[in-house]
Amino acid sequence: MASKTVTKDIITLRGSAAIVSEFFGYAANSILYNRGVYPEESFVKVKKYGLPMLLTEDEGVKSFITNLTAQLSEWLEAGKLQRIVLVIMSKSTGEVLERWNFSIETDNEVVEKGESREKSDKEIMREIQAIMRQIASSITYLPCLDEPCVFDVLAYTNTDVEVPFTWTESDPKLIANPQMVKLHSFDTKIHKVDTLVSYKNDEWDEQ
Repeated sequence: MASKTVTKDIITLRGSAAIVSEFFGYAANSILYNRGVYPEESFVKVKKYGLPMLLTEDEGVKSFITNLTAQLSEWLEAGKLQRIVLVIMSKSTGEVLERWNFSIETDNEVVEKGESREKSDKEIMREIQAIMRQIASSITYLPCLDEPCVFDVLAYTNTDVEVPFTWTESDPKLIANPQMVKLHSFDTKIHKVDTLVSYKNDEWDEQ
């Protein structure tokens, strides 16, 4: 039995890339649900990370997120991904209202030498749970999005990365003088993910 437990606690580069890309898929779904970007009835409840999570049933969004996480996993495994940003914009004006920023630090020694690290699945799950809970409660600390919105995803990669044809170069879609809220982070011992949401200052606050 002992050897079984030890095996489970070993994190490989591929395993870590899978954990982080899967996390981003669930986080993106949760943000789109909790920020009301898509109607509530277009989501289905599943259990993940020991929590009730919501996944979109919209075929277009589902396919977008599936393709996205597969690409992120590839970049993470190569140690080439620095940051992922989910941007929420006004559908009518294109103005950026929120930026959900996931910064990634990679242990380059693992990438170069193919080493593995040790960390328990339970510990990683607890850290991810904390972030998911903060996303779920985002309605309590972020301004109400009271207009139809759309979303986009930006990936910051190393300059030597070959960009797939389905991706295009983009401006960073920044918000002028944003408010920021730092969320929890999680660490697989190979990839560390720091989460931060920045959002447009409410005009009422400035008066």
